[in-house]
Amino acid sequence: MKLNKILLAAAATAGFTTMAAAETVRIGVATEAYPPFATSDASENYSGWEIDIIDAICDEAALDCEIVATAWDGIIPSLLADKIDVIAASLSINEERLKVIDFSNKYYQTGASITAAVGSGVEPTPEGVAGRTIGVQSGSIHQTYASQYFPDATIREYQTQDEANQDLFAGRIDATLADVLVLAEFLSSDEGTACCEDVGLVANDEAIHGLGIGFGLRKGEDELKQKLNEAIDAIRENGTYDEITAKYFDFNIFGE
Repeated sequence: MKLNKILLAAAATAGFTTMAAAETVRIGVATEAYPPFATSDASENYSGWEIDIIDAICDEAALDCEIVATAWDGIIPSLLADKIDVIAASLSINEERLKVIDFSNKYYQTGASITAAVGSGVEPTPEGVAGRTIGVQSGSIHQTYASQYFPDATIREYQTQDEANQDLFAGRIDATLADVLVLAEFLSSDEGTACCEDVGLVANDEAIHGLGIGFGLRKGEDELKQKLNEAIDAIRENGTYDEITAKYFDFNIFGE
């Protein structure tokens, strides 16, 4: 089935009170654009790698799925409030989040890197960004990492990564920290090519960066979790995962 039903979180039907009672599995995606994983057009139709993957997952698991667009900074509260059943928004599996929600197995895993103006001298270390202004998406693991590891930098928060990228292009910030794949998308654009370069991956902190990207679920949703895990394994084994990934990336996105 294709995920062609778009709902705003605020308008989620009151009859969908719990996963057990729901006829439809409500898939929460972030309203903010996050290319190439998920973006929407003027009609609020979503597309991207992550949308294609959840579409394949729902087909494989025989789930009737419906997209519910939710602001990124409210996506976990929406899950806990039963407004959505699954988060599919590049959510990292980490210790802090595991205290309040559960996760499926990972469905992709990448690193975090810093992009800066060509020749800026910025390096992906605390010393290499000291005195610089670093843009991060608000509420992301990259905000958490920058706040902890870059005490001598000025951290500027943005609602979307695209806003940070635009300020980097305009010279209003010195660098931005984000997922390496998201920054690769920016660097391949006309603006990114004209201004900037990837200066390298930051040191990994598993407590922050987590164990990969998984689907977020409420604790106790063991049946749904099992269906998602089995579907992840199945689409990787039958070639669907690689077929979808090849449309967006020319390298391994799953990790080890």
